[in-house]
Amino acid sequence: MSVRSVVSLVPSLTEAVAVSAPGLLVGATDWCSHPAGLDVVRIGGTKNPDVARIAALAPDLVIANEEENRAQDLDALRAAGLSVLVTEVRTVEQGFAELARVLVAGCGLARPGWLDEAEDAWRGLPGRAPERAAVVPIWRRPWMVLGRDTFAGDLLARLGVRNVYAGHADRYPRIPLDELTAVPADLVVLPDEPYRFAADDGPEAFPGLPAALVSGRHLTWYGPSLVAAPEVLGAALDGAALLRRTGH
Repeated sequence: MSVRSVVSLVPSLTEAVAVSAPGLLVGATDWCSHPAGLDVVRIGGTKNPDVARIAALAPDLVIANEEENRAQDLDALRAAGLSVLVTEVRTVEQGFAELARVLVAGCGLARPGWLDEAEDAWRGLPGRAPERAAVVPIWRRPWMVLGRDTFAGDLLARLGVRNVYAGHADRYPRIPLDELTAVPADLVVLPDEPYRFAADDGPEAFPGLPAALVSGRHLTWYGPSLVAAPEVLGAALDGAALLRRTGH
């Protein structure tokens, strides 16, 4: 079947489709912020999409993710007669494979050049064991961090940063702040999404520990942002290391 219209329930996949085939995307979530100026029907959040509104758009394909979207919402879309493609992304390599599956196999597009650029950017990194240990919060009140088996954790490892909670039983565990500040670590990595950590909201909770304020889009999205992510994140992480060496 030829795919002429797509609804995306995942911000990173929204950007991937919109950049690769302008006009194919007809609906996206309220959280889909890229590319800038995206003009499509907004269908609610990733966790509470408006199934009736999506069905009214009659898309040929709905693209989703097993982590970002709820099974009951995806079941409701299927019950409405819609075709739903669900991705699973836990590593950078898996991200590349799923992007190709969505864009080429799912949407029927030619493989986009930016995907080749992204793979080249990441495969061109020097192979090395993670040299720095980091606490990686993703939420505050309560404090939650990256745990095991996450895309962002794998991405950081490729940049020489080891997530200290990578062996935790949970993927996104809640950890008391006193434990976070006591665990041996070289730095704290603070993204600006899903919680918007900023210079005055996050670093002060980890006195004496260098803080790398990083782009959440480059840390957690799998899409066109992967092209620049090694350079963008590398600069932020190196800046935290420099801060520690200079003591400023």
